Amino acid sequence: MKVDNIDVIATVTKVQELLAAEENLSPAFRSTLEVLLLVVQLLINRLNLNSRNSSKPPSSDPNRNKGNKGNKDDTSNKNPGGQSGRVGSTLRQIEDPDDIKTLDVDRSSLPHGHYHEVGYERRQVFDIDISRIVTEYRAQILEDEYGKRFTAPFPEHVTKAVQYGNGVKVQAVYLSQYQLIPYQRVQEYFRDQLGLPISPGSIYNFNQQAFELLEQFELNVINKLLASPVLHADETGINIGGKRRWLHCLSNEHWTCVMLTTNAVLKP
Repeated sequence: MKVDNIDVIATVTKVQELLAAEENLSPAFRSTLEVLLLVVQLLINRLNLNSRNSSKPPSSDPNRNKGNKGNKDDTSNKNPGGQSGRVGSTLRQIEDPDDIKTLDVDRSSLPHGHYHEVGYERRQVFDIDISRIVTEYRAQILEDEYGKRFTAPFPEHVTKAVQYGNGVKVQAVYLSQYQLIPYQRVQEYFRDQLGLPISPGSIYNFNQQAFELLEQFELNVINKLLASPVLHADETGINIGGKRRWLHCLSNEHWTCVMLTTNAVLKP
């Protein structure tokens, strides 16, 4: 390894050889030199670390070889796109479409004659309908001859005059936690696509609710992993608020547990 055109490893090796040959050094001075050489070696090893030979994330290794995807001259010798023999995913017609539009032949454009229907040709268009759904609950109020009123009870989950439904909460948690979209962009999505005002604070609260509801499931996953004879363990560095944190993962063929912690030790 060279630093400013100096072969550091060769230099350290030379110093070690000179130190071993020198017999008139005091024990204290010799120990000091050995410690200094050890420190230099440790620093050299740290300089040699990268995302390929250590746990450093690729984002901290700006000089890494990123390769050239899609280049026929790379080591994979594969062309861009789907490879031969792979199992792809594509649209296929279904037997129970949500809507059927019948197209009739314009008989006035046909030659003169008698025609009868023998069947039809099918084509299907897959699309999505992004829309806001507002459900209003009206609780009936009855009043007896004495002026006493009786109001029908609202469903247990309807607790406020205006509130978000579970569909909104699920979508917000999915976008922010699984797709890793920032809160502000999730807010923009609901505003632009659905005309639904939602604040970053509400999205945070939805995530907290999901976290609390999944507590028992997480404990079940941990117990399943603890009972597994073999576990796969891995970790990766992530950035949170400008600070390096570690995302630990334990898994087997059925279960996966991901924890954001500096000490991911599972205890029975």
